[in-house]
Amino acid sequence: MQTIFEKSTAGRKGVTLPKCDVPTGSAVPDRYKRTRPLNLCELSEPDVVRHFTALSRMNFGVDNNLYPLGSCTMKYNPKACERIAALNGFSSIHPMTAQLAGGHRYAQGALAVVRNLEESLCRVTGMDAFTLQPMAGAHGELTGMMLIAAYHRKKGAAKKEVLIPDEAHGTNPASAAAAGFKIRTVPTDPETGLLDVDKLREIISDGTAALMMTNPNTLGLFNPRVAEIAEIVHSRGALLYCDGANMNAVMGKFRPGDCGFDVMHVNLHKTFATPHGGGGPGSGPVGVKAFLEPFLPTPRVRVNAENGYALAPNSDYPDSIGPVAPFYGNFSVCVKAYAYMLMMGGKGLLEVSEQAVLNANYVLHSLMERYEVPYPKTCMHECVLSASRQAEAGVKAVDIAKALIDRGFHPPTVYFPLIVKEALMIEPTETEGKEALDAFIGAMAEIAKIAASDPKSLHACPTTTPVGRLDETKAAREMDVAFL
Repeated sequence: MQTIFEKSTAGRKGVTLPKCDVPTGSAVPDRYKRTRPLNLCELSEPDVVRHFTALSRMNFGVDNNLYPLGSCTMKYNPKACERIAALNGFSSIHPMTAQLAGGHRYAQGALAVVRNLEESLCRVTGMDAFTLQPMAGAHGELTGMMLIAAYHRKKGAAKKEVLIPDEAHGTNPASAAAAGFKIRTVPTDPETGLLDVDKLREIISDGTAALMMTNPNTLGLFNPRVAEIAEIVHSRGALLYCDGANMNAVMGKFRPGDCGFDVMHVNLHKTFATPHGGGGPGSGPVGVKAFLEPFLPTPRVRVNAENGYALAPNSDYPDSIGPVAPFYGNFSVCVKAYAYMLMMGGKGLLEVSEQAVLNANYVLHSLMERYEVPYPKTCMHECVLSASRQAEAGVKAVDIAKALIDRGFHPPTVYFPLIVKEALMIEPTETEGKEALDAFIGAMAEIAKIAASDPKSLHACPTTTPVGRLDETKAAREMDVAFL
C-alpha cells in the first residue's frame, strides 16, 4: 500500500482556507521564516478519506472480533462511557484549574469524579485510600514499590529485597528493580500451579521489604492460601503487594484489602472497560491500607464542607512520595471507568466476574482434548493451554497464533507465563457471547487438526494479511524508519 505522501498529486486540494487575517511580511524576523515550503500532501477529500479508511481495515481491534489476549483483558468498551468523557465540562477543563487560587470552584465536577472514583475503588478492593495518578499498570506497580520503600525508610528499616513468584506478570520485577530493590524469585508449586508456601517460608528474611503477588495468578488460578501468605509476610515486617491486573475475575467475590494485602494497583483500562493498548491511554490507580495513606502521591482531593471539593495543600502530606504524574493522571480514562462503575453497580460488577470465569472455563473445557492443559482444574478469567503436543509435529505456539490471524481472530498471548512450555494464554472476557466463543474454539480445533495432518502448511501463516510473517529479530536489530 502506498503512503499518503506517495499518493500526493501536485495542485490537488481537499480544503479551502480562509483569507489570512494575520499581518505578514517584515513583522516576522527573517531568522524565523521558512526557506523552503512545507512538505505537505496535496490530496482531494476523497483521497484522504479512502486512504485512512483503508488503513483502518488493515488494523485489528476488539470492535472487529474476539481479542483473547491473556492477562491483558481486551474487552469491548461501552460507547456510552466515551460520550460521557467527551462532555464539554470534562474534555475542555484546563488541568491547572483546580490548582489556581479559588480555581477549585470551577472544577467541582472533575474533582468530584476523582474523589468518588477513589472511594468506589476502595469499596471494590477493600483498601482505605487510592491515588489515580499512575498512568498504566506498570506505573502503578512502580508507585506501589515507591510507597513501600518510603514506608520502610520512615521506620528506619533496612529492607532491600522484594520477593516475586515465578508466575508473576513480567513487569513486577522490573517495577521493583526500578524502585531500587533487589529481586528474588519464589517458585510455583508444580502440582498446584500456585505460589509454593513452604519455599516462601524458606526464602523470606528480615531483609524482605515486600512480596508482590497476583491473585488470580497468570495461570488463571486463584490462591486460597492468601491469608496464610499475608501472615508469613507480615511476621517479618514486610508488606504484601497485590498486582490487581486480574480483578476482572473476582470483583464482588474477593477484596484483596480484606485478606492481608497492604498495597495494590488496579488497571482501569482493563477491569473497568476503558480503551487499552492502541485503543487509548491506560490508568493504574494504587490503593493502600490506612497506615500507608500519608505516603500517597500529591496533590490529593479532599472534601471541604465550606467549598465542596478542593486540593489539599502538599504540606498536609509531609511523608508523600510526591507527584508521579502530571495533574491527576489520565483523567479521561478515570471518567470512563467511573461511568462504567455507575452503570454496572455492585450487582453488575459481580456478574462481570461470574461471566468472565464462565467464558474462560468454557474455552478451557472445549479445547482440553486438542491441547495440553498444564493445570487441568477450574480456572478464573483466563486459561492457559500448551502447544507442546503440536510442537512434536513441528507446529509451535507462534504458528498457531499466526494461523488464527488468517481465521479472523487476534492471537492469544503466547509463551507466557514462562513456566509453561509453548504457552497459549487465552482470556475471552465477559463481553463475548457463546457464538463468538464457539467460532474461536472451532478455529483452534481446526488448527490442531491441521497441525496433525499437514503441519508444514501452518508455517506460512498468515497468508491473508497485507504483511506476512516477518523476521522480528532482524526488524528489531535493523530498524528502518523513514522521516519525511
